[in-house]
Amino acid sequence: MLKGEAPAPIATVAAALGLPTEALFHYGPYIAKVDPRIAAERPRRGRLVLVTAMTPTPAGEGKTTTSIGLADGLRRIGLRAVACLREPSLGPRFGAKGGATGGGRSRIEPSWRIDLHFTGDMHAVGAAHNLLAALIDNHLHGGNGLGLDVRRIAWRRVVDMNDRALRHLVLGLGGPTHGVPREGGFDITPASEVMAILCLARDLADLRARLGRIVVGQTRDRRRVTAEELGAAGAMAALLVDALCPNLVQSREGTPVFVHGGPFANIAHGCNSLVATDLALRLADVVVTEAGFGADLGAEKFFDIKCRVGGLVPDAAVLVATLRALRWHGGAAREALAREDAEAEARGFANLARHVACVRRFGVPVVVAFNRFASDSDAALARAVERCRRELRVEAFVCEHFARGSAGIEPLARHLRELFAAPRAEPFRLLYEDDQPLFAKIRTIATTLYGAAEVVPEGRVARELEELEEAGFGRLPVCIAKTQFSFSADPARRGAPEDHLLPIREVRLAAGAGFVVAICGDIMTMPGLPRRPAALAIDVDPTTGRILSREQN
Repeated sequence: MLKGEAPAPIATVAAALGLPTEALFHYGPYIAKVDPRIAAERPRRGRLVLVTAMTPTPAGEGKTTTSIGLADGLRRIGLRAVACLREPSLGPRFGAKGGATGGGRSRIEPSWRIDLHFTGDMHAVGAAHNLLAALIDNHLHGGNGLGLDVRRIAWRRVVDMNDRALRHLVLGLGGPTHGVPREGGFDITPASEVMAILCLARDLADLRARLGRIVVGQTRDRRRVTAEELGAAGAMAALLVDALCPNLVQSREGTPVFVHGGPFANIAHGCNSLVATDLALRLADVVVTEAGFGADLGAEKFFDIKCRVGGLVPDAAVLVATLRALRWHGGAAREALAREDAEAEARGFANLARHVACVRRFGVPVVVAFNRFASDSDAALARAVERCRRELRVEAFVCEHFARGSAGIEPLARHLRELFAAPRAEPFRLLYEDDQPLFAKIRTIATTLYGAAEVVPEGRVARELEELEEAGFGRLPVCIAKTQFSFSADPARRGAPEDHLLPIREVRLAAGAGFVVAICGDIMTMPGLPRRPAALAIDVDPTTGRILSREQN
């Protein structure tokens, strides 16, 4: 689809992948859900490419835009390529980060429908999550036959909106008819364990079983109570039947794109769904997927959680970088990021180098993609590319997909095709083994990838980790919730800080998802809105219904 042209009917996009019309559930002419069972008998034949990035900056690096552009570029050179992206959350769309549909000539359509509501998956996750919360409080009100300790209920509520006022609440006030008073609060929907379950479940049976394993709290004698014991798992699964089916859309150039599963690699595992990735690998030559934020967060969780659970072996990783990010991590001020600054770029290179090293720890071949901005000079880009090749021994490309579409990223696409044809230098490997203690897993991530000197468990964290191991959860992977803006737990520490301490203030068991969450520093599982949220710039044309953004028009 070129500028001024309408998207192709989604049935046409599906047919190009070999998907019959009976496998589609239409949401208008350009969006469809796909029954993943349609390709269950086909082998996984596609190559898998992960797109990750440097540590994020206020300027944005364009990881999703690069993922879309790369899929277009691979398709341009004759490969059957599919992109697998994460679904947008209303929180950042109305907050600070904006949408999640790419930009320029590397965008997926219909972008506003995808950014706002889409096919309702995010709402289905929220409904299933909050149904369990309602059933917990109803159980307490009805006599508490399972003996739940109201002080040890671990299940919070969720809403897909940045709303700091909901972080900590007292529930059930108003007398006996209004429930049992207790403390509670809200997380944002992408941080829900139900979202992680949706993203990691292999099929409906696995989804149903995982929902049943959710631990909602403990009794006074510290016995863990599950959603299955409450009788909630069946109804929760019923709310998620349609949500489990991947969503199919297309890029502006007509490349098929599966958009399915939640974002947020700072407070969640930050990958699109295993169901969507598995389906794409059975349909395509190359699958381009993304993981949230930098390689220390999203890529690590993609490898250590999603690949571990799904038996995936990535063939390559593309690390998105920008000159602006180099300047930011070299100490430049936000208002100066568009101005050439060779000294700041040189200092900030340490951040890029560490991210390259992070990916290499997993034995995955890595390529650097410099996403070009309009203010970037040829000379500055050439310096950065040459330094990658000379010092990091990694291939690097200047990519212009935002302005030129697939033609602007074709050299990178051709390099990847050559890489696929060459013998692999190293086998894929995970960062830690299943049988390592939970604290050792956290420490391995912190010291190996973050550059930390040590991990500092606060309060009862060390004892809680021991209790989880004693209860049989010690073989689970860990999901670290940490600021995305730094390798450390301090968002103000740019570059590649060394020998810092990583404080763990809380651990949460996500037994249904199949991992243990370690919450670091001041990171919040319910973000707040900025002083001037993006929502203030969004409007609608009352005549046509077209959604408008004053920031773009």
